[in-house]
Amino acid sequence: MKITLFHTTIREDEKLIMDSAKSRGLELATVDIRKSVFQPGADFGCDVALLRCLSSTIIHQAAGFFDSVEVPVVNSPAVIRICDNKFFTSLVLVKHNVPTVSFAVAFSAEEAAAAVEAVGGFPVILKSVTGSWGRLLAKINDRDALEGVIEQKMVLGSPLQKILYFQKFIEKKGRDIRVTMAGDKFMTAISREAEHWITNTARGAKAYPLKIDRQLNDICLQASRAVGGGILGIDVFGNDDGYQVNEINHTPEFKNVVRVTGSDVPGAILDYCQERLS
Repeated sequence: MKITLFHTTIREDEKLIMDSAKSRGLELATVDIRKSVFQPGADFGCDVALLRCLSSTIIHQAAGFFDSVEVPVVNSPAVIRICDNKFFTSLVLVKHNVPTVSFAVAFSAEEAAAAVEAVGGFPVILKSVTGSWGRLLAKINDRDALEGVIEQKMVLGSPLQKILYFQKFIEKKGRDIRVTMAGDKFMTAISREAEHWITNTARGAKAYPLKIDRQLNDICLQASRAVGGGILGIDVFGNDDGYQVNEINHTPEFKNVVRVTGSDVPGAILDYCQERLS
């Protein structure tokens, strides 16, 4: 079996996958997707396509291509479509009764205040519907701040930035949880902790290993099945009221997970690719 890893940049995460394949004696090819041409009849000679692209625009096209030629692709176009859009993710979680953060979307400054009320009032978090690494987030505490931020988005933002996706601000006590999954299998979990309300490791949060309890197990399994499975990074808030799924990442980074837990995440990813073929 030949797995082909399609990338835009070889990061530490991709190097870990490559090293794991070598140690297992698996045939793993690497292809810079920016130097590829996708057209009818194109044959990349792979049995499974593993997409590890930084560009969400590119990854959508590649996933759709491999799906059309019936090459198993990780992750599927449907999963990528849902998880690449925070609003779509939230809608799917609600549809499948997965506990999640209260949310609302508006498309104008006039309706933004109504969206804030819909999620329970200030403070709220305003996010881009697509994006990662804790970027383009704003905690908005009052009407004056809301008006200022919305005006900037409407005047200076791209069309995507003018989709006003609000979430209720959750007091998470400087900590959230990242659970890494492969289908129905749990690879590992970490606690991400910071003094700032943004707890992404890309923004300087510290990562610590975390034991997965039954309740966390159940909500993450439910969330994975809701979006269609695959290699996922599920971000969870935990407090006295239990767990809530915040976001789901379709191409999760895992180098920090491996560093602090010692878990064989790259090996689990390769195992999942083999399972997709079988």
